[in-house]
Amino acid sequence: MLQAKCSTFKLEAGCDEAGRGCLAGPVVAAAVILPVDFEHPLLNDSKQVSKMNRELLRAYIEEKALYWAVGFCSEQEIDEINILNASILAMHNAVDKLSIIPDFLAIDGNRFKPYKNIPHTTQIKGDARFLNIAAASILAKTHRDKWMEKLDLEFPQYGWKNNAGYPTLGHRDAIRQYGITPYHRKTFRLLPEQLSLF
Repeated sequence: MLQAKCSTFKLEAGCDEAGRGCLAGPVVAAAVILPVDFEHPLLNDSKQVSKMNRELLRAYIEEKALYWAVGFCSEQEIDEINILNASILAMHNAVDKLSIIPDFLAIDGNRFKPYKNIPHTTQIKGDARFLNIAAASILAKTHRDKWMEKLDLEFPQYGWKNNAGYPTLGHRDAIRQYGITPYHRKTFRLLPEQLSLF
């Protein structure tokens, strides 16, 4: 049973990101503030929820949340500042887009940089323990998947519609055959045998 939130603050925003381990595309984060009576039997860490149910949850969360927002950090920014800093920046970007200033931030994981003067806590596996972080994980994942489906129209040979940029065998085979795109993260180890792509 997931707990509603981490703190006693009224406007606590749960934050999570998607796409840290991908070879291509942005890292995407969401910030979500839920009403006190929010519940949904399917809501869990996005990795534990089927794609179909994630889409159902996305619509439900976006309708029922008090406030929600999504932030992106591009593959170029990831290469410039590294994936950890980019993940944190994407969360900052999401909180920035909320139409109110939260009282408190509940962050999935164990690393974060303070955002303005808002108190925060980090929660390991928070997306499997707290409703607001789980909701953020669903929005981050579904918005990122939609983004990768758009990029798939431009570069269909990499299978991003299905693999969302993760390092599947098919994705890596396509990199071997076709090389890299502007959307690939050039500081990542794109192939196991990689020495240099340049």
